[in-house]
Amino acid sequence: MSRRAKPLLQDDSVAKSKPARPHDPAQPNLPFDPMPERIEPCLALLKPVPPKGPDWAFEVKWDGYRLAIHIEPKGVRIITRGGHDWTHRFPAIAEAASKLGVGTAILDGEAVVLDEQGRSDFGALQRSLGGRGGRRSSTESVFFAFDLLYFDGHDLTGTELSVRRHLLEGFLDGSSCAIQLSEEVYGDGAAFLAKACSMGLEGIIAKHRDRPYRSGRTGDWLKIKCVQSESFMIIGYEQSLTARGGLGSLLLAGRKGHDWVYVGSVGTGFNTKDAEYLRKTLDRLKTSKPAVPLKGKNLVFAQPTLIAEIEFRGWTHDGSLRHASYKGLREVQDNAAVFDMSERATL
Repeated sequence: MSRRAKPLLQDDSVAKSKPARPHDPAQPNLPFDPMPERIEPCLALLKPVPPKGPDWAFEVKWDGYRLAIHIEPKGVRIITRGGHDWTHRFPAIAEAASKLGVGTAILDGEAVVLDEQGRSDFGALQRSLGGRGGRRSSTESVFFAFDLLYFDGHDLTGTELSVRRHLLEGFLDGSSCAIQLSEEVYGDGAAFLAKACSMGLEGIIAKHRDRPYRSGRTGDWLKIKCVQSESFMIIGYEQSLTARGGLGSLLLAGRKGHDWVYVGSVGTGFNTKDAEYLRKTLDRLKTSKPAVPLKGKNLVFAQPTLIAEIEFRGWTHDGSLRHASYKGLREVQDNAAVFDMSERATL
């Protein structure tokens, strides 16, 4: 395949990259697959230790926003995990995607902002977007591509990961700063995890090399973390006369089916400005019917709307977060990321 060949348009909706060699008439022409509007993402299942064996490949776990880049003859679309169009929020990534030299493709990956040590910084990504509800476009973000779901008019979700990665690596040659390949590592997952933790990274992802792309948490992809960090719904706060902004702590809940489960509170990680914004916003969401039945004279309950990214060190025996610290707010469109309490059963 020519890395920079201009696409040959087959029709109004499908483009095919120019082949490096003439077509062999003895080989059949594969039919085109319609390009899907959206593919529900494959999600990683939380595990305490990496899997063993040659069937697994490992990658760095990026701390940002999961995105799918749709490259079509009519242009580029950037879709969030929840299915929202965020092309306008990541203009540098969209421009880089338009210059990859492919006709049609869907790239799966993560948008991040890197710190000086090359680590993804979720807080910096949020600031680049103007904070929760902000309208800024992120020019500093980088998209790390780790999968290829559709290419040259063909649906690749039924093929094994090793094949999808081979095709992805074929046109991501490192020439674009805004779109990079998320590198794979083979071998000892435990050693890779230890290295990632020593560098201050969030953790690693393990992927079964022979599996197709399946939506949801199937166990084909696993996440192993150095420090736990998950998204939880804010269901209220505890008032304080002495704490900054009058906010003592945030009340948090995880998802269990269609219900919410209380997982404790967090009172560290936010400064005065954060606390004032959180209290002001939660006061606008006040409700007399808490999402989870709780008692306390200083508790203010809010409609489950704000999603917080929380770093923590584990779980207590009664299901609360240990040593929780606030990292920032996620967008309301990212509500699919709220922690599913059934994941605790896998640990």
